[in-house]
Amino acid sequence: MHIKAKKMAFGGLLLALSVICMILGSVIETGTLFLLAAASFFVGIIFREFGRKTAAAFYVAGVLLGLILAPNKLYVATYGMMGFFILTEETAWERLSGWNAGVRKKSAVLWGIRYAVFDLIYVREVLFLKKMMFPSTLPFWATAGILAVGQAVLWLYVGAYGYVQRELWGKLRGHIFQA
Repeated sequence: MHIKAKKMAFGGLLLALSVICMILGSVIETGTLFLLAAASFFVGIIFREFGRKTAAAFYVAGVLLGLILAPNKLYVATYGMMGFFILTEETAWERLSGWNAGVRKKSAVLWGIRYAVFDLIYVREVLFLKKMMFPSTLPFWATAGILAVGQAVLWLYVGAYGYVQRELWGKLRGHIFQA
């Protein structure tokens, strides 16, 4: 099979799975965040297999198809933020791989970038949604608690993404991309 055809077919399948995960997030309310995270992980798989430009195109296509097909647009926005985070993390990792520094230093810089990007997205959304969801103002301690929980969720999200890339995709890719 021609390389570009294989790339397009594989990207199309993962795009379909991403949109299905977004739609299922509306149907299976208890698994919404899990399904949206799974959908965003496909952005990282495309990035690692085919590069940044293809992953960016995949990400934009996922958001646009989600806006057209998914019933809950808030979930598409959440997918958009998660996918953007994955794109940023993978780009940062790609750039750091050429940096001549120790593994600990690279890891510390990567975590700094992760938290900076996450907090740029998350803090803004928490403050916006707080005004939208609660009629009165929340006490400072409640807002601080919501923000702290988000930091722990980021740690879990990054851990889950690493696990999917290392363990699940690492084992599946050999079966999918056999010559």
